[in-house]
Amino acid sequence: MDWYTSIFELIDMRSFSNLWFWIALAVVWSTASHWVIGVPFDMVHRARRHGGQAEQDLEDITRVNVNRLLYIGRLSGLWLLGFGCFILSALAMLGFYYKIEFAQALFLLGFPMSMVALLSLNTAHRIEVDNAQGEQLRKRLTRHRLYTQLIGVVSIFVTALWGMYQNLHIGVL
Repeated sequence: MDWYTSIFELIDMRSFSNLWFWIALAVVWSTASHWVIGVPFDMVHRARRHGGQAEQDLEDITRVNVNRLLYIGRLSGLWLLGFGCFILSALAMLGFYYKIEFAQALFLLGFPMSMVALLSLNTAHRIEVDNAQGEQLRKRLTRHRLYTQLIGVVSIFVTALWGMYQNLHIGVL
């Protein structure tokens, strides 16, 4: 057996039967729900419990991340949107028309994350417009986290269903 065969047996390029894909899916969604527009969510809890300096730290880091997201969105948002749509369209076409399982897996990871990215941009814009601070800021970040988790639950459910279908379908052939 040569090294090439050994590596591909270890990695298994079929995505939905691969443990590494499911680990990556779990890590992506746990990270997305913990980092709310770039702010670690434990800071929201700490600000709610302790106030004072913890509240000021939350407002400061949120302000920095809101300004960063909005700057990127205003400077190159259309280019990023076009490039993202191109990549997602290419993955969808390769995955679901040409039946490339790896592209299907990447699409099922990327499409919901693009929705979270748009949600983050919208939340950042609303925080800036409302000049949210204190309780209003914590509510906005908590609501964003809830929506992210809902998108994640639906995404994991759809991915699991599609992965089971792919594994059963391939197993029958």
